[in-house]
Amino acid sequence: MTIEEAQKTVDQWINTTGIRYFNELTNTAILMEEVGEVARIMSRKYGEQSFKKSDEAVDLGDEMADVLFVLICLANQTGIDLTTALEKNLVKKNIRDAERHKNNEKLK
Repeated sequence: MTIEEAQKTVDQWINTTGIRYFNELTNTAILMEEVGEVARIMSRKYGEQSFKKSDEAVDLGDEMADVLFVLICLANQTGIDLTTALEKNLVKKNIRDAERHKNNEKLK
């Protein structure tokens, strides 16, 4: 699935099954909640914290997909073409960071 297809699929789901988009502020809060869920898993799986019994079956991929879903909702609501935005962002990073990481002693 391309990013464009994902945006269309999410929009179709929202307008049928989801009835309508939550407002932008609500979706921003939901995005923060979902990112927090990813952070919780990461801190337990890769960090020093341990899982509770109730958290052992969590699915990191599913939680990341939740983040992506809400981000796509926000992009759709605000008229952002994520394909174009990502392409522009990568151009910016390639120009800005062309030598930055190569010259970073911490990365050697």
